[in-house]
Formats: sequence, structure tokens, C-alpha cells
Amino acid sequence: MELIYILDMAGTYAFAVSGAFRAVKYEMDILGISVLAMATGVGGGMIRDLLLGATPPAALTDQSYILICLAGAASVFFAAPKIARRWDYMIAADAVGLSVFTAIGAAKAESFGAVPLTIAMMAMLTACGGGVIRDLLSREIPAILTTGFYASAALLGGFMFVLLGTTELPEGLRLTLTIAFTLVIRAIALKYKLNLPRIKSLHASPSEIARSHRENRQK
Repeated sequence: MELIYILDMAGTYAFAVSGAFRAVKYEMDILGISVLAMATGVGGGMIRDLLLGATPPAALTDQSYILICLAGAASVFFAAPKIARRWDYMIAADAVGLSVFTAIGAAKAESFGAVPLTIAMMAMLTACGGGVIRDLLSREIPAILTTGFYASAALLGGFMFVLLGTTELPEGLRLTLTIAFTLVIRAIALKYKLNLPRIKSLHASPSEIARSHRENRQK
């Protein structure tokens, strides 16, 4: 489990850096950068713990989570151009973080006796919740609602953890296989730029379309 903890810290840092860069986009000060870094890094895990009744949340009992988020914020504040030039590495780290958070979220939910669907949902929430908070704080539509296989990879990873639970595999191996499965799904999505089907925008609001339809029928 020590390796999982190390990967968890790495994923937290990657997510924190991602949140901090969103703050740079809007030219926020060091406090704004730190807030978005922490929200992205630990937000999903904190919501998961609160929903499961695991209080206080892990991020509030282990200060390493907050410190690693602040380190991510400081890295961006002082070295944003250098990090941006190596963004491909950050995307890879983010994918690892997504995979690890998916497995940890699923395992945490299972330990609280959650049903299979809830386990998968908690896996997705752990992996993506911080990004949703980040986007809402910066007044943007959450990226997981508009971009490819990110939340989808986490959700599928959660279901994989549930499926592996029907076997007699030890939890450590289930976690490892879930991480590997989610990482492969995310890597394939990134390589081939996969996206879920999207709905096309309407030429007018639904009420205007309905009114126009009624008027045409009356003619």
C-alpha cells in the first residue's frame, strides 16, 4: 500500500498543478492559485469521504495532501513557463493520478459497504470531483462534461474494481489491475482523441421551437 500512497501523492501534485494553471489563465494572485490547486488536488477525495461518512476527510487528517497541493501551486507560481514546456509529462502524471484515484475511491467505497453502482460512482467522483470544483470556481463548464474519456475512464475503472471483487484476488492486486486498466483506457483516449457522442446545438431555444411548431400547425 506504500506504493499506492506514493502514487496518490504524485497524482495529487499533478492535479494541483492542473488547478494552479487554471488560475494562471485568469491571472489570479498566489492565494487564488493555491485555492484552485487545493480544490483540484483534494476536492474529489473530500467529497467522497463526506458522502461515505468517513469524517473527518483524509485530506484534513494527513497534512501531506495540503502540503503537496501548496507545492504544486508554488511550482506554477514560480516556474509556470518551464512546466508548460513539459506539459506532456504533466498529462502523463495526470493520467496516473486519475487511475490511482479511481482505484482508491472504489476501494474506500467498498470498505464502507457500498453497492456496486455506488462503488463505481465514488471511483469517478474521487478522480474527477476536484476538477469539477476547479471549473466551477473559475466559472467554466466542468471539463468532464465536454471532453473525452476522462470521467468515463474512471467510471469504467470503478466497474472493473467491482468485477474483480467477484474473484478471490487479494485487494492489492485488484487495486493494481484497476489502476492499469484505467490508465490504458485513458492512454488510448488521449492517443486517438476519443470523445463520447455529442448533441448538436439547436438553432433556437426549445420554447421557441415549440411555439414555431404550434404556429405552423395552425396555418
